[in-house]
Amino acid sequence: MSDITVRDAAQGSRRDIGFAMGMVGILAILFLPIPPALIDIGLALSIALSVLILMVALWIDKPLEFSAFPTVLLIATLLRLGLGVATTRLILAHGSDGVSAAGHIIHGFSQLVMSGDFVIGIVVFLILVTVNFLVITKGATRIAEVGARFTLDAIPGKQMAIDADLNAGLIDDKQAQRRRAELEEESAFFGSMDGASKFVRGEAVASLITIAVNIFGGIIIGVTRHKMPIADAADIFTRLSVGDGLVSQIPALIVSLSAGLLVSKGGTRGRAEKAVLGQLGAYPRALFVAAGLLFALALVPGLPFLPFALIGGMMAFVGWSVPRQLARQKAEADAREADAKQQADREARESVKEQLKTAEIEVCVGKQLATQVLRTPSELGNRLGKMRRKFALRYGFVVPEIRMTESLAAPAKGYQIKMHGTVLAAQEMRIGELLVVVGDGPPPDVPGDEAREPAFGMKAMWIPEAYATEVKREGFAPVDNLTVILTHLSEAIANNLPQLLSYKSMRSLIDRLDPEYKRLVEDICPAQISYSGLQAVLKLLLAERVSIRNLHLILEAVAEIVPHARRSEQVAEHVRMRMAQQICGDLAEGGVLNVLRLGSRWDLAFHQSLKRDAKGEVIEFDIDPRLVEQFGTEAATAVRERMKAGAPFVLVTAPDARPYVRMIVERMFPSLPVLSHVEIARGVEIKALGAIS
Repeated sequence: MSDITVRDAAQGSRRDIGFAMGMVGILAILFLPIPPALIDIGLALSIALSVLILMVALWIDKPLEFSAFPTVLLIATLLRLGLGVATTRLILAHGSDGVSAAGHIIHGFSQLVMSGDFVIGIVVFLILVTVNFLVITKGATRIAEVGARFTLDAIPGKQMAIDADLNAGLIDDKQAQRRRAELEEESAFFGSMDGASKFVRGEAVASLITIAVNIFGGIIIGVTRHKMPIADAADIFTRLSVGDGLVSQIPALIVSLSAGLLVSKGGTRGRAEKAVLGQLGAYPRALFVAAGLLFALALVPGLPFLPFALIGGMMAFVGWSVPRQLARQKAEADAREADAKQQADREARESVKEQLKTAEIEVCVGKQLATQVLRTPSELGNRLGKMRRKFALRYGFVVPEIRMTESLAAPAKGYQIKMHGTVLAAQEMRIGELLVVVGDGPPPDVPGDEAREPAFGMKAMWIPEAYATEVKREGFAPVDNLTVILTHLSEAIANNLPQLLSYKSMRSLIDRLDPEYKRLVEDICPAQISYSGLQAVLKLLLAERVSIRNLHLILEAVAEIVPHARRSEQVAEHVRMRMAQQICGDLAEGGVLNVLRLGSRWDLAFHQSLKRDAKGEVIEFDIDPRLVEQFGTEAATAVRERMKAGAPFVLVTAPDARPYVRMIVERMFPSLPVLSHVEIARGVEIKALGAIS
């Protein structure tokens, strides 16, 4: 490694010395006499360097990739000025020897461009100077000036944007440093380009002065020193001067064009040909209109047919081929993107991390049952979508995606309902049979086997599909296996709503709020209650099937209580009291709320079991286990008697005892609502069904 470092350092040192010697050589041209052979080499180098600069300017993706352009422009300009001084010295000293006195390149250009007439050369030279000075250089100078001004004005805003992205965690320190370095390079580049463009303008002026000095000075020297006739002196020195001006002006024009291309590129990325041709050819209709106009001009009497028709045909062909080429490129890009996505998905499925992920809701169907249940994926997807929409409208948040798959772990004729990878329920089914829910009434008069409906545990019968019509005539509604599974799944989700409200889901609900309620959340979280605490309150509401669709009302109630109570249970009870109208409205049937009271005996028993602190807050629930067992027996009897009627009802108790009554009742009746007296909204019609006593 040390040998490589030493070798690289030696090579870098040699390059530095060579570059320095080259600069010294350019300066030496200004003072020392140079033979014509070296002048030819220098002029060829100047032309080659200008062409190289133009090609680089055409092919870079963005201007900053050629940030050394101002330095290169200065070197190229200095080289041309040095060669101009050297050729002036040769023209004035040896012009009397003939048109080859300043080298073969100048003689060749004078013959090629001027065609033996120096007047033509002067006209061509003046046109080139005018194009370079008034068109290209002036426009490039203006673009560079405006670009430098706007770039420098935008630096504070861009710096603040970088700092904001860094503080927000969108970028890391290294990315911030790289973006700041790019910003500094951009400002320095456009500032340098603003000054570098003045080099080219000054060189154009210097070329005019040089050619005038060469012509008039050469004529004077030829006539006075070399005793040449004035006509011969004017012819020879004008040819040499104009040839010298053309040789220097052509590279200057190329470099000016490079500068104009570079500063006019602006924010466009990509090579110049891709940017220009891609944007001009991106509108086929424009090409067809232009082609039509050219064909019309080709048919005009007096105008040549072939040029207009040829170019019009080329434009029409480009307009026809570009959309097809773009479509083919888009198809290839889409195919590459699809392949990359499939590869990424394949790698993700095969990775160990992917194996650790579990579906939040999953129904695993046995092999034999899957042939019947999963045979129509579109219908299954529609019914699962309807189920998720129903839960979203009823409870105010979107339950996760439901995955329904064939599994060897499930019984061949059964299914398993999993949540977060844990089996919540499992059931065996009958292939080719229907389930009829009987309840407490008489069963249908058809052959069948007794069973229990899996969602609610009601009495049911499995009957062959052939008896479906007869059962319907008796007033029963037979259901197929898929409906049984989805009903069971719906009840399982309703019983486990708190597990499905993730932190991510809660933040999504908050993000969809109006700006005023977002500010309310920012006021109370995390100053008075953490986001996790707010999630716990929502989970407590969902655990008792209280909808959180009116999240703004819940937040208002939370904001009222959190300055005085921090425990999630206390906050949830206050929220329930504030949402009494919604709770009673969801539980009432036909505007009437059926109520089963706890009874004075059990009210007193629960009240005496609550242990309070000095502030009167409940700190412990201490009740005799025998009383819990007795209460459970009496409550089960009373509730089942009311359930036989089929009308929904609620159990009402004292506010302090409500959570503990619910804790006991939910073991037997998970879906039975338990309300306190303060949760009965004003204006609600109440129908008493009796008491547990």
